[in-house]
Amino acid sequence: MGHGRTPLRTAAAGAVSAALIAGTVVGLAPAAQAAPAVRFVDIAGDGGTVLKANVLTPAGADGTRDYPLVVLPTSWGLPQIEYLAQAQKLADSGYVVLTYNVRGFWQSGGQIEVAGPPDIADASKVIDWALAHTPADPQRIGMAGVSYGAGISLLAAAHDKRIKAVAALSGWADLIDSIYSGRTQHVQAAAVLDGAGTLTGRESPELREIFDNLYASDLSKEQQMIDWGRKRSAGTYVDQLNSNGAAVMLANAWGDTVFPANQYAGFYEKLTGPKRLELRPGDHATAELTGLFGLPNDVWTDTERWFDHYLRGADNGIDREQPVQLKSRSAGGYEGYPDWKSVGATRRKVALAGSTTIHANVDSGADGGIVFLSSILDQVAQLPPIASMPLLPRRWAAVWQSERYGTAQRVRGTARLHTTLTPTEESGTLVAYLYDVGPLGIGKLVTHAPLSWHGRTPGEPFGVDLDLYSTAYDVPAGHRLALVVDTVDPLYIEHNPSGAQLTFSSPSDDPSYVSVPLREQ
Repeated sequence: MGHGRTPLRTAAAGAVSAALIAGTVVGLAPAAQAAPAVRFVDIAGDGGTVLKANVLTPAGADGTRDYPLVVLPTSWGLPQIEYLAQAQKLADSGYVVLTYNVRGFWQSGGQIEVAGPPDIADASKVIDWALAHTPADPQRIGMAGVSYGAGISLLAAAHDKRIKAVAALSGWADLIDSIYSGRTQHVQAAAVLDGAGTLTGRESPELREIFDNLYASDLSKEQQMIDWGRKRSAGTYVDQLNSNGAAVMLANAWGDTVFPANQYAGFYEKLTGPKRLELRPGDHATAELTGLFGLPNDVWTDTERWFDHYLRGADNGIDREQPVQLKSRSAGGYEGYPDWKSVGATRRKVALAGSTTIHANVDSGADGGIVFLSSILDQVAQLPPIASMPLLPRRWAAVWQSERYGTAQRVRGTARLHTTLTPTEESGTLVAYLYDVGPLGIGKLVTHAPLSWHGRTPGEPFGVDLDLYSTAYDVPAGHRLALVVDTVDPLYIEHNPSGAQLTFSSPSDDPSYVSVPLREQ
């Protein structure tokens, strides 16, 4: 299963290189502007590890007053100039802004700890330094970041009561549910992270072991990996975060192939303090990208509004808006909801009748796409991965379709698959896809998710309940929904032994279906 790793890491290297070039351009363009000036500093992190950082203070700061502080840890693999455009905007608005390169990357010392205890301790050390060396107000401290910076910000807020507000953009709350959902390795996403770490940082021996065990599908190390991930997940410390009372804004993209939206939605429901959830079209960190160039950007605009209200006390109305803000992948503006449970308040079942057997080990042509590329195409051109329902080979793909809908079906939230599965082997993998099928039988991918199992008795049926990735998609009138299940997808490692077969059935006392969440018409 590991022989696909080299080309994946090569592709990851190319993607990361492009991102780094973009990050450099982002940094250079605004640097030529006038005040506030950027000051580059070294900060002693946990254990004395040197963290490279830059500081911006409001123009005219003369030591007679304090300003709210915003700390921005960098994304995985990106240099400390990543946030300069947004940092300058915040400084112009009256914030002290400190961006630092997390340990293990670029010129900062140490090794990559993946938001482990040293990274969380570093965040507190950075705050200590800012309070000692800038006109930062100790009562008004916020943290924000994209991707890796988002995860570290959430974890830091759970461990440091001084942090009063957080904006976590394209981050994670459950690391294992992100890269190992359904007990299935998200191999393309892992390869991107691994490639970036190799190119721009110094992986710790522990991280190298985690990646190697992930690629090798070493079940004897599964619990070790889960424990490692839990220690690095804000969801593990949600009670501490709630106790500390930080105002938390979460933003992500529907098609995030590194940190799927489901884990953020579940985490959001557990927060009890001031909170906001924003979900938009795109892939990992693409929704925030234009803002890093200093261009108008909804995510960064709302981030500043969030800090303005919770750090500066501005009455800008963000606390009175519906806290869950969604933008459909299909069209239209933002939709507000009072909570996540209200998003898919109505559910419609598509029956998965009959008994169907498929053979494993062959890609049927139904796929989740390519990491980054597919969801970006969906974001900018509404071109998700497609498949022809009539041409899908039934030997390798099970296909069920709904009736044609007389009105548009506005899918919102998390679709759920329920079925009975009988495998011929003790281990296996399936991938379920939900398609919007037009009159010619061409299906556009609405959502999907993988599921793997181990230790099952061959020939013995068992129930399957699988949450597909949350989404917002409008199915036009006259179209159908189709549920497709196969066993191979390039995004994931599959665990089907050679020659395995899967039989899906729908017992009369436990019928199979896919439950689709719909916005009320």
